[in-house]
Amino acid sequence: MVVPYSVEEGREKKRAALLSVGSALLLVSLKTFLVVRTGSLGVLSEALHSGLDLLAAIITFLSVRMSDQPADEKHPYGHGKFENFSAFVETGLLALTALYIVYEAFDRLFFRSVHIQPSVTAILVLLLALSIDLTRARALGYVSRKYSSDALEADALHFSTDVWSTIVVITGIGLVWAGETWNMPWLNYADALAGLTVAAVILWVGAQLGRRTLDALLDAAPQGLQQEIAKAVARMDGVLDVDRVRVRRAGNRHFVDATVSVARTASLEQVHALSDAIEKRIGEIVPADVMVHAEPRAPQGEHLFEAIRAVAQKLGLAVHDLTAVQQDGQLFIELHLEVDENLSLGDAHRQATELEEKIRELRDGQVEVNIHIEPLGRHIATPDAGAGQMKQLSRAIEEFLNKLPLEFDELVNCHDVRVRQVEHHILVSCHCTMRSELPITQIHDVTAALEDRVKEKFPQIYRLTIHPEPFEEK
Repeated sequence: MVVPYSVEEGREKKRAALLSVGSALLLVSLKTFLVVRTGSLGVLSEALHSGLDLLAAIITFLSVRMSDQPADEKHPYGHGKFENFSAFVETGLLALTALYIVYEAFDRLFFRSVHIQPSVTAILVLLLALSIDLTRARALGYVSRKYSSDALEADALHFSTDVWSTIVVITGIGLVWAGETWNMPWLNYADALAGLTVAAVILWVGAQLGRRTLDALLDAAPQGLQQEIAKAVARMDGVLDVDRVRVRRAGNRHFVDATVSVARTASLEQVHALSDAIEKRIGEIVPADVMVHAEPRAPQGEHLFEAIRAVAQKLGLAVHDLTAVQQDGQLFIELHLEVDENLSLGDAHRQATELEEKIRELRDGQVEVNIHIEPLGRHIATPDAGAGQMKQLSRAIEEFLNKLPLEFDELVNCHDVRVRQVEHHILVSCHCTMRSELPITQIHDVTAALEDRVKEKFPQIYRLTIHPEPFEEK
């Protein structure tokens, strides 16, 4: 199952990223102006932070444009990793900013003195920047959650840290101002301490973001998602066991590989239908591109007949009329094997012998096997007798069959009798209505007896095929 690409999603994400670039550019201009006016380390740290925000916003915009491109021949898994990579780059930029702020703060605290010029203008400009940060952080956060975008989430985190760091800087400038007003010189250190606080916030948020983006780049499975998918798939009908689930994420897209065990006697169509159902179930847990690999397994307590059919199926052979008899401690198995009608007896016997050996291996050789070989019909024949003669025989057979309910309580009536002469053989088919509550084993015995009675009456018949149907359908 492939998650469809949404054009509207791409437009909304690019619009949010472009607005982020514009907001970052405005904030850098405002804070650069304040650095010149105040000389505050807190404001300088904020200006540097916003400068990297601008660079990060540009990277985010470019990565969103790339990541939303659909998969192509060169990138069959899409371009989602661009978002994860850009988020990781932004984490590195945050770390560089924080380290510079720490260096400058310790320098001002212990080695040189910098005069701060607090003012009402600085406070007002920072409050304006704070409102811009709040508005943009909310807008980016909404779009990042809506489309699970790492790049936009990283950008939203940048502006969220701006909110807190701006509050800290405003507090630092206010304390310096208070120190000058009330002659408390030790409050001059508040600006450097505010810068250190901003650096701590940046490092903490950057570490959280960096860990997540690094996990995405290294294809780390999302926490608990593998277990949730495995438990959900294991509860589905037709799944014997969940052997392995692998999950990886690229941008806002997940890719899931699931290996499951299914009954080895299941047909290709049944396995395909089960795979579709598994893909749909996983899609209900997380929108993802899903690949399901089915492994044939013998279910616990598998019946001997199912095991024999599985062996024949593995060899590419068709079998029917499988019976087994246990007598005097010896198991005797009989079955009919259908082979290509163009094979020689020698080639057909070799196939039968191989199947016999595989069946004996199921019981460590303690079994006798007898295989009846018959051609697997593929030839479409054309009737070779007059229709009038066949109609007379058809009426005679139908009349005879409808006298037999006196002998067979299970039989209600027979109808739709058709007779054809094909390649010098007379073939008969008919429908017989029987009591619906009877077990199919009893019905099979009755149809076999009916076939014998009809062939006794009409020895020219080569084959009679009876279709049993319940009485309620008539």
